[in-house]
Amino acid sequence: MFHDIPPAIQTQMRRLEAIDAHDRRDGTPHLQRLRQIPPETGRFLALLAATAPAGRIVEIGTSAGYSTLWLTRAGRPITTFEILEEKAALAGETFHLAGVEAAVTLVQADARQHLPEIKEIALCFLDAEKEFYAECYALVIPALVPGGLLVADNAISHAEALQPMLERALHDGRVDALVLPLGKGLLLCRKV
Repeated sequence: MFHDIPPAIQTQMRRLEAIDAHDRRDGTPHLQRLRQIPPETGRFLALLAATAPAGRIVEIGTSAGYSTLWLTRAGRPITTFEILEEKAALAGETFHLAGVEAAVTLVQADARQHLPEIKEIALCFLDAEKEFYAECYALVIPALVPGGLLVADNAISHAEALQPMLERALHDGRVDALVLPLGKGLLLCRKV
């Protein structure tokens, strides 16, 4: 899964890693930065996607498509939502250059408007603006298949901003949940 990443995907991953590193150094405004996950989080997502139960893979917060590229390693179709038009355009270019367009449905829209229609989610990766996490959580958990997974990024780096949602997840009888110290911290929920 990690050793057989096609060269076109590797090239796009390296390109996005370089852009992200540059954005973090040069003072690019917050909303314009890619703000993508680190590679170890990507590898973890790829493993989870490959072992998730049958169902849909959904991503909320595409940015330029870096995490989506990792999710494609599971060999399953992905629906990914990006609210910002310029980032969705960059993600579309990423998917084209990486040769994964057939596996990825990119929706340039607010995911919260579409989540009520999506059922049978096997895995959802949530990496959007933090003020939307609680609402996305409330929409995703009922749509997860038994054993389905919700993974939310920034559970440690933005713990204060996410505290109400994290507390809700950690005490929600519908899921088993824990925070993992991987990357910027991941909330991992598995529907019981």
